[in-house]
Amino acid sequence: MTKLRAYDCAVGCPVEATLDLIDGKWKGVILYHLREGTLRFNELGRRLTGITQRMLTKQLRELEEAGLVERVVYAQVPPKVEYSLSAEGRSLEPVIAALAAWGEARIARMAKAA
Repeated sequence: MTKLRAYDCAVGCPVEATLDLIDGKWKGVILYHLREGTLRFNELGRRLTGITQRMLTKQLRELEEAGLVERVVYAQVPPKVEYSLSAEGRSLEPVIAALAAWGEARIARMAKAA
């Protein structure tokens, strides 16, 4: 169930509403990788160097609770769990793409300055 938070709609309220969903070090990166398609838990973990399994699980649960990520569990041994962007998560693709483009440009500017 998605938690709905009331915002006071002061200036910046829409930005706050967005950042509430993708805040922190890992959520945006998880969404970035899921843009490419469905990934299993371990595949996602391998792409996110430095994240612990516990943190990945926590972040995925929060993204699922927010309605941005869908989780499918297959009844087999060993268990198979796949994650993908929901329709709501897909609506964030332009935002994630803009963040990635800005980050790439910043990295290039910093390398040039060094």
